[in-house]
Amino acid sequence: MPAEMRAFQIEEYGDPDVFEAATVDVPEPGPDEIRVEVVASSVNPVDYKIRRGDIPDFTPEFPATLHCDIAGVVDAVGEDVDAFEAGDEVYGMPGGAGRQGTLADYAVGHAGTFAHAPDSIPLADSAALPIVALTAWEMLADKTTVDIGDEVLVYGASGGVGHIGVQLADWFGANVTATASSEQKRDLATDLGADATVDYTDTAVEEYVAEHATGDGFDTVFDPVGDGHLETAFEAVRPFGTVVTTESSAAQDLDLAPMHGNSLELGVVLVILPVLLGDRQERIGDELETIATLVDKGALEPHIDGRYAFEEVADAHSHAEEGDFVGKLLLVAE
Repeated sequence: MPAEMRAFQIEEYGDPDVFEAATVDVPEPGPDEIRVEVVASSVNPVDYKIRRGDIPDFTPEFPATLHCDIAGVVDAVGEDVDAFEAGDEVYGMPGGAGRQGTLADYAVGHAGTFAHAPDSIPLADSAALPIVALTAWEMLADKTTVDIGDEVLVYGASGGVGHIGVQLADWFGANVTATASSEQKRDLATDLGADATVDYTDTAVEEYVAEHATGDGFDTVFDPVGDGHLETAFEAVRPFGTVVTTESSAAQDLDLAPMHGNSLELGVVLVILPVLLGDRQERIGDELETIATLVDKGALEPHIDGRYAFEEVADAHSHAEEGDFVGKLLLVAE
């Protein structure tokens, strides 16, 4: 077992080139923790928002090792850990926000933030799942209940959370309408299970509600995008319906009168909260076990649009911020 390892860190906020390769001590797992030899991570908006300094309260202590997602092989277990043993293939969300992350040769985290990786996809590919699949799952299975025949509108259907949301809503038996800005993205949504697609850049809300929703609107509107989509979600959902979102930046300026006027439910998800709080972390692992089962049943599959070595993390962040991709971007340890 080496005493030192590579880690890709930031010592200050900045552009993608702020990452530096460093040699640091291999961390030791404490009680209730496991150490994982990292095979892969992936890029999520939270990762580059932390790097830029947009959400300083989420930043690990400098020098900060970023990235939340992980797939790898258990290398060591701490005291009181019974769920895993050395050699297990796992995936999870142990850090990267609030505590040191996964862009390193080894990572340590609370055992509750890990689950056994799906068997049916390559181990590295499972690193594309944790943040986005947990978010989509909590939006559709925790903040609301989607039944067979429900009409669900999915914003950003080709994005990280959105492309999982389409698959989950389809698996729940919903009639799924997906929005996307290009034909390529709409085609992907159709391939993932959407029953109808909408070019939201060229179609008014009332038009696609009239065409694709029966009655006065959709039963559930799934909004992982933000940036004004939450306001249109209130227009697209039916009275007594539900809007689920990850939106935060516009919440302070949001007019909630439409919610009151139509007796709506609003569910808001911050999936990394258990890691930030160091509390209820086992819910992460429990949900990831369910997600792995769905992957192995063929209900879910991550769509990976680009693969980068850890040394190429600056390029991966640039690509992610440009937004010219669908699904997820993977970072692979080599």
